[in-house]
Amino acid sequence: MKTLEFHRNTEKDRVTVACAQGEVSVHSHCAYCKHCAGVRVGKRVLPSPQQQAMKGARGGAGIDESLLNAAMMFNSLVRDGDSIECSDDAGIGFASMYRR
Repeated sequence: MKTLEFHRNTEKDRVTVACAQGEVSVHSHCAYCKHCAGVRVGKRVLPSPQQQAMKGARGGAGIDESLLNAAMMFNSLVRDGDSIECSDDAGIGFASMYRR
């Protein structure tokens, strides 16, 4: 497990991290990566809301709403947090959590 520190650009309202693929957006990459173990807020690591929603998914129309709520929660965690916990010890980089 590794910790990827946030790089905040307030001009562009963007948060990035140094991934194996280079500098990537937390909101468009980490939020949907199967390696994202959570967001570090202070001393606590809060699990990725999207992965929690996927684990509890039973299919149907409710999954869309659950994932949308999870994405909004992830954005709140990023706003308050300072880094991402990443389980990509092999250095593969982004891997979509939606593909198997």
